Amino acid sequence: MSEKTQRLEIVTPEKKVFSENVDFLVAPGSDGELGILPEHAPLITSLNIGIMRVEQEGKKFKVVVTGGFMEVRNSKVTVLASSAERAESIDAARAEEAKRRAEERLAAKPPDIDIMRAELALKRALMRLKALQ
Repeated sequence: MSEKTQRLEIVTPEKKVFSENVDFLVAPGSDGELGILPEHAPLITSLNIGIMRVEQEGKKFKVVVTGGFMEVRNSKVTVLASSAERAESIDAARAEEAKRRAEERLAAKPPDIDIMRAELALKRALMRLKALQ
């Protein structure tokens, strides 16, 4: 990997999740995955619910993001996410429970269910579980 790095800042409405220099990242863009190296051309894109893969000093880690936006400019990547969670801080039991609840809601189809909200909850839970693999 190159000796050059880029600043990655991941921010949610509640907190700054990450703010350090990294070598490379792959983000779940709205039109597919985006690989970002230092000195990448400027861009702004929306993000899907997915897993951001980050490489820093030869080590790799994952961050689950649940939508938002990403700006790349001057070797700085800013992610404004609805929520973001590093894989190592995910509670597997809690994610499994969220998956189970979402699946139950979708299967039961009560008359007052918001299908889109239940599907998004299921997708978030599945991404959290996938990040743990």
